[in-house]
Amino acid sequence: MNDTREQLTRQIIDAGRFLYGRGWSPATSSNYSARLAADRALLTVSGKHKGQLGEDDVLETDLSGNSLEPGKKPSAETLLHTQLYAWRAEIGAVLHTHSVNATVLSRLTAGDRLELEDYELQKAFSGVTTHEGRVTVPIFDNDQDIARLAAQVQPWLDAHPDCPGYLIRGHGLYTWGPRMADALRQIEAFEFLFECELKVLSLRGGTR
Repeated sequence: MNDTREQLTRQIIDAGRFLYGRGWSPATSSNYSARLAADRALLTVSGKHKGQLGEDDVLETDLSGNSLEPGKKPSAETLLHTQLYAWRAEIGAVLHTHSVNATVLSRLTAGDRLELEDYELQKAFSGVTTHEGRVTVPIFDNDQDIARLAAQVQPWLDAHPDCPGYLIRGHGLYTWGPRMADALRQIEAFEFLFECELKVLSLRGGTR
């Protein structure tokens, strides 16, 4: 049985309080969403403090990113959420955060991807059962033209169906899962691994 709009709204509010409390969604940055139906999503409205979300701070959109609630303005990055729901039917929640670690690491990584290897916590990602292997996190250059950015992301998603998330350089992280709890678990795993990578870099005294 699918969660009701009220249940999904509560999940989004609770996620915002948790992520703000961890310092991963400062001020009005970040946006969160949940799949409401096969062709609709619930998404945080633009410009709201994510640690203080209320029931009126979400809106319904179609999978083209259009608001279905007059008077409510969707986030500028709505299309990056809805493209994920259109990409894979099993995705039920998408989280986008702006942590210090994700922002700094994406700037320090010279190439177009971050490779995570031999960390036990890689097993927190859906489908990963061992530390023996590599989790590849693509990095896309930041772009205020979201449709253009989404067009950069889509070919990577199509070519890497097991991708657990991606970074936007100097901006933040996108990750997702079948349910909100899965997306939150992946956020925590990513943040732990990003912090580890930054500490390794600082000890080596160089960039990636």
